[in-house]
Amino acid sequence: MVEREDLLQDLKNILNEEQININYDDLYEASADRYKKYAKAKRELDVPIPVAIVYPKSNEEVAKILKYCNEKRINVIPRSGNTSTEGGLENWKEISVVIDAKYLNKIIKIDEYNMQATVQAGVILQDLEDELRKRGYTTGHSPQSKPIAKYGGLVATRSIGQFSTLYGGIEDMVVGLECVFPDGHIARIKNVPRRSGGPDIRHIVIGNEGTLCYITEVTVKIYKYFPENNKFYGYLIDNVETGIRILREIVVNGYRPSVTRVYSEEDAAQHFSHFHKGKCVLILMAEGNKAIVEATCKGIEEAVEKYKDGIIERVDDKLIEDWFNHLCWTQKDVDDEIKCMIDNDRHAGFTTEVSADWETLPKLYYNVINRVRKEFPRANDLTLLGGHVSHCYINGANFYFVYNYDINCAPEDELRVYHHPIHKIIVEETLK
Repeated sequence: MVEREDLLQDLKNILNEEQININYDDLYEASADRYKKYAKAKRELDVPIPVAIVYPKSNEEVAKILKYCNEKRINVIPRSGNTSTEGGLENWKEISVVIDAKYLNKIIKIDEYNMQATVQAGVILQDLEDELRKRGYTTGHSPQSKPIAKYGGLVATRSIGQFSTLYGGIEDMVVGLECVFPDGHIARIKNVPRRSGGPDIRHIVIGNEGTLCYITEVTVKIYKYFPENNKFYGYLIDNVETGIRILREIVVNGYRPSVTRVYSEEDAAQHFSHFHKGKCVLILMAEGNKAIVEATCKGIEEAVEKYKDGIIERVDDKLIEDWFNHLCWTQKDVDDEIKCMIDNDRHAGFTTEVSADWETLPKLYYNVINRVRKEFPRANDLTLLGGHVSHCYINGANFYFVYNYDINCAPEDELRVYHHPIHKIIVEETLK
């Protein structure tokens, strides 16, 4: 086992001193992601802190660090935007190094003719999107973490965004990439539209959660951007099942709105307090060139008409547009949320996302809600229990279950007491 002092000295032989961070507060922050944000905020994390955070400036430096750590059996945690919420960045070894993509931050090429853009792993999604929109293009990728998420993490976590029904997830957008394996080997997956021989090796890297390699460069598709044609729809509806049936009608008839969402009463209350009236909310958005938007709007309106008995009223389009324009969260939002948790001992925003076919989705939703309310021992601490659909496919959709709660236990026990039992019920119902 390498000692801390020896490890730091060896890192100084690979990198410049300013590329090595040993500040205690930064190391503490790097020891776990937002999965344990309450315990972290209360300074009660039960995991070791890393020895250092290092900031390579090239793929060659990444290769040298990984080769050294591999030979010395040192644990490595890959990191880029640090927006993870699922525990993937948690440290569990006394001797470990975080490799951060902070300086791998160049937009390498925007190739308008071949409709693709190449960036280093530390490029913020919003920064690329801003550059593309100046030229009339978009990535089509828009997770709520868009203002601070970076491409290395987006690819490693198999990210999906709010416009996925039209553009797909990150796995549908990646054309090629570059990554470094633990032995220091730099691999480049060529930028081509399709591969026909054998398994698609991109998927060794996409979604690997940093366990197999370190992503250094990504090439993604780009699309023409027509914001002047955006069309928004919002409806108050009787129940979740009505919304799911409308989404199914739209998608199976071949239409692809960019946004397809249904919110339960409880989840709608936290997003649409100014108009939800205690009802479920259905939201849709059509985008693209004028002819496509007109056809999509026609499909949306036909589906709504078919299930009009479950429609209570249409919401003003401007209210829906305004909501979309403020949907992404920034670092300030994250900081404010953590402060609220500390001040009020209240957790907001835990989710478990699952997917199912159209027939199963409403059954899954009602079964989960009923079981949590009956079986969860701390049900009286729940301040919200609901969810929403936000990604649709030809044969089904996802469901985000959302549960907020007052915390009445030690910070280090919060996940065990609250999150894990609810998560267990959701997983059990999904696997039936």
